[in-house]
Parts: sequence; structure tokens; C-alpha cells
Amino acid sequence: MVAVHQFLPTFAPRDAIGTHARHARAILRDMGVESEIYADGAPDGGWRRGARPYRTFGWRRSPRDRTWLLYQLSTGSAVAEYLQARPEPKIVNYHNVTTAALFTPWEPHVGVELQEGRRQLAELAPACELGVAVSAYNEAELRAVGVVRTAVAPVLVDLDAGAPDAEVVDRLGAAKARGGSDWLFVGRLAPHKCQHDVVRAFAAYRRLYDPAARLRLVGGVGSHAYATTLERFVHGLGLAGAVELAGSVSQGALRAHYRAADVFVCLSEHEGFCVPVIEAMGAGVPVVAFGAAAVPETVRDAGVVLRAKDPATVAAAVARVLGDGAARASLAAAGRRRAGDFSLARSSARFRAVMQGLLDGA
Repeated sequence: MVAVHQFLPTFAPRDAIGTHARHARAILRDMGVESEIYADGAPDGGWRRGARPYRTFGWRRSPRDRTWLLYQLSTGSAVAEYLQARPEPKIVNYHNVTTAALFTPWEPHVGVELQEGRRQLAELAPACELGVAVSAYNEAELRAVGVVRTAVAPVLVDLDAGAPDAEVVDRLGAAKARGGSDWLFVGRLAPHKCQHDVVRAFAAYRRLYDPAARLRLVGGVGSHAYATTLERFVHGLGLAGAVELAGSVSQGALRAHYRAADVFVCLSEHEGFCVPVIEAMGAGVPVVAFGAAAVPETVRDAGVVLRAKDPATVAAAVARVLGDGAARASLAAAGRRRAGDFSLARSSARFRAVMQGLLDGA
């Protein structure tokens, strides 16, 4: 029996990597490969969704069997040290590790964890039979640390999952009926996501173009220090009634937020792929994004990618998009086409092909 078992620092079934792992498990099992998910922690019902504590993985197989250990790498973890000591061949599915310098001033312990993630990636590299990167940007990092055999297979995400929450649709629709445009960004409240830059640009946009505009920031707290400072920043700018910190929401509520949005503004400093950009494009929401890390690769020509993100530049870009109906419609259509490149069917086929190539070669 051939097996490819996945290991994660944390298996949260609803987040991007947890969702990816669930889809990967389904694909592997459909290929006739035994596959389980092992993790150090499993919030949000992760244990109920079939994850197992990683230290329970202890068996050895007979010589005629082949088992790979697939590590979903995005941060430092004791799981990586555990895998290092295991004799089985390794696969790294690389989602990128946030640059520690972006986190350390806010959460020093997280900065240490991220530094560990970079170190662990370099140490795992010689033992990797395959490095699977979710973007070409990530693949370049795998090659730089010495992973010899690499492939690109996008994040596995179902862009059609779930229906919009009717109650949230009604609430957001009532606000829209009062006039003004709706900005949206989706991502954890964390320093590298740079929600503060979105707020600054939004403040400029309200002052220069649309005083009735609203901004919704959807996502759980990735740094309590940053989230607290961000909330104070919003209040300090007098935007408390115009900026909503929505927190973590259900899939249905998220779909409702995409439906209500007029523009998706991403000014993040570090993204290894950026699933919300694809979700926004799939929903027909025009994207204005700062061209950092993997974002230009993900967006391509299906959105407005900026070289600078000072408030006036971002505000002007959003005003151009929302003020020109033809340009807005063109971006929405291009975004839907680009999102189609990452449909679950296409991405699953790519992941399957990459894994089949490994198994055939073995």
C-alpha cells in the first residue's frame, strides 16, 4: 500500500491551508493512496474533521510499502523537528513563511517562530524528494534553499463553496442603499497584511472622492497587539462609523461580503499566493493590489497592481476603477477568467498530476 500522510503545525479546517489539506487528502485517497492528516493542534473542530495528533504517527511499514510524509509548511513548528527525525522520504508543500521582521516588533514570539520556519525549511531541503510550491514565487525560494525537485501546484480552494448568508446580505445591502462605495479586504489582522495601509488609503479616498464610502476588514486576529493598535488608529482618524472590523466570519457571511463589495483592496507586504484575491476576482469584484511578493503572479493582468501604496496613489486607483463603468466591467470579467484558472477542478488536476509523477517515478 502506498501512503502520503500530511503533517501540519495546526489543522484549522476553515483556513486556507487547512482547506488545502482537506482537498489534498481527498485527491490522494481518490488516487488510491492512503492519506491521513496529522497536526500539533486542531482548532475549529479540526480533530472532528479527521486530524490526528502528530505524535501518534509511529508505525513502520514493510519494505514493499512506500510512505511519504507531506509537510504543509508555513511557519516554524515542533512538527518539522519530528519529521526531520523520521526515516520516511519527505515532501514539502510550501505556502511561504512570513518575513520575521514584519512580525517581530508586534509579536516577538511569533517572529522567533517564523525564523524557525525558515531554518527548518533549509534543514528539510536535503531530505525532500519533492517540493510543491503554491506559486512560482514560492518555488524560487524552495530552489534557493536547495530543494532539487520542485513543482508548482496552486492552493486548493473551492471558489463555489456555500451560498451567501441571507441575513448578512440584507444587512450589507441596507448600508449600500444609503449610498457610498464598499471597500473590502479579507485576511488576518496581522502586521504583514497591512490593514493600516488600507485604512490610510480609505481615509484619503473618503476625503478626496467619496465621503460616504465604507471599508470592511474581514478576518480573525493574527496579532492582538496589531489589532488593538489598528482599532485605535481607526478611531483616531474619525472612521469608527465607516470602518468595520468584522472578525472571523462563516463561509456564507464571507460570500455575502464579496457580493456587497465594490472593490477589493490588498496592500499586503507578504503573500505566498493570496487566496482572498482569487475569491474576490471569482465573485466579480475588481481588485486593486500592491505588487508585493506573489501578488503580481496571482493577479496578473486581471486587476490593478500598484508599484507604490501611498494613500493618494491607492485612493486614485480605486477612484479610477469605480468611476469608469467600462473599466470596472472589464476588470470584473478579467478577474472571473483569472479565478477560473484556480478552480478546484483545475487545481486538483494539477496537484494530482504532480503527485502521480512522484509516485510513478518511485
